[in-house]
Amino acid sequence: MSKKVLYTLEYPVRCSPAILYDFLRTPAGLQEWFADKVDERDGVFSFSWNGDDEKAELLETEQDKFVRFRWLHNAKDEYFEFSIDKSEVTNQTILIIKDFADKKEIKDQSQLWEYQVKDLFHRLGN
Repeated sequence: MSKKVLYTLEYPVRCSPAILYDFLRTPAGLQEWFADKVDERDGVFSFSWNGDDEKAELLETEQDKFVRFRWLHNAKDEYFEFSIDKSEVTNQTILIIKDFADKKEIKDQSQLWEYQVKDLFHRLGN
């Protein structure tokens, strides 16, 4: 069993769930903010950063709701997920990121996500 723990981050986004979903699910959308280059073949996504490649399989997806991936080098029970929610009070779109990390690395990993999400927001015009 893995010693990594699940953590969750939430970000309010000013765009529709459908637009956000395309940035989370498609290689072209992910390449806009998540990685330098993204390719997909038979449900396996190849992400490239500065020449380093990582592969993740698409585990599950629901149109305009969520996308769940698993890095091929990680344990079977670990994943990272992008969910889209709507605040009932403000009607604002909310991006929820779930990921696994060692307890002592959650802060660093959260900062990395923060950096990535800022790039996403820039692409979305937020």
